[in-house]
Amino acid sequence: MRIEEIDRNFISQHINGLDLAFLEAGLVPEGLSGLAFYRQEGRYCRLPQASLPAQNADVQELAWHTAGVQVRFRTASPVIALQVELRNNAAMNHMPSSGQSGFDLYLGTGCGKRYVKTLIPPVGQKEHAGVLLQAGAAPGEVREATINFPLYNGVNVVRIGLLPGADVLPPTPFAVAKPILFYGSSITQGGCASRPGNAYCQMVSRRFDAECLNFGFSGSARAELAMAEVLASLDPAVFVLDYDHNAPNVEHLEKTHAVFFKYIRERKPELPIVLVSRPDVDANPVDSDRRKAIIRRTYNEALAAGDRRVYFVDGLLLFGSVDRDACTVDGCHPNDLGFYRMAQAIAPVVEKALADSGQLGRR
Repeated sequence: MRIEEIDRNFISQHINGLDLAFLEAGLVPEGLSGLAFYRQEGRYCRLPQASLPAQNADVQELAWHTAGVQVRFRTASPVIALQVELRNNAAMNHMPSSGQSGFDLYLGTGCGKRYVKTLIPPVGQKEHAGVLLQAGAAPGEVREATINFPLYNGVNVVRIGLLPGADVLPPTPFAVAKPILFYGSSITQGGCASRPGNAYCQMVSRRFDAECLNFGFSGSARAELAMAEVLASLDPAVFVLDYDHNAPNVEHLEKTHAVFFKYIRERKPELPIVLVSRPDVDANPVDSDRRKAIIRRTYNEALAAGDRRVYFVDGLLLFGSVDRDACTVDGCHPNDLGFYRMAQAIAPVVEKALADSGQLGRR
């Protein structure tokens, strides 16, 4: 359908010498992904509204951050632009605004997507518009675009700009029919990737051409029952449980880890669940070993009980063995190298989980 037919309230705007027509991202046919509750509620929020009061105070705000969210579509327009209004300013001191509040564009289908450009809102500015793609294409050539949303900011408005009269077509379906779900800490949310597509959850999901459901909550993923209830209501292909960092101490992790796992397992007996321990073990290896032992115990107990859909990833392996100290921005949060190495270590386990459950799509 033409852009004007999809959004009759489309906005015309002059950007970079171009007259463009803008439509709301939520109106792109089958375009939004990474928001499990958008279809029912129409909000750029990662959690259902009814569940928010039961979550801890930080999660109530962080749920509006759009980590893992994408809009995908096919179009013959040689120009793709964005017009956005963010919830907050880009003002983090250890994460670039390109990752905190930026949008990055990929072109291509399936596992063959390639990065093109990032729209970076200026620091201190919530409203911004810009062109992500202005490249020559054969007349009528249809290309598939994927735009990743900010990792550490929310959005009030996101509009896609194309040449007037351009068609906007649904994207190619994901190769993996169900999403990959990640629950965990600031690292899971994507701190501190230089742009959204470089967070490990997005890298892993892109590798298998699967929807990414990112339930990373910076400093706030504490495995509460209220969160377990929300996550157990979903139907992912694989569940990656990665909240070690946000357990405030070893005792909290011991008290919650097996309980949280069993809550999900009882409600999803066939769901592949990948248990991950934290990657930045070097600063406190004794504490990290104690934490890893708790996670491994959950894994071993599940195996002993006959569970054949549970997997374990040793966090010590996530940053590799060479130049480990080059993998973070602050000794904790990964940079792009750290996230790449995490994805390299976690992806084979996710692949096995998908294969074991017969869900591995075309690649």
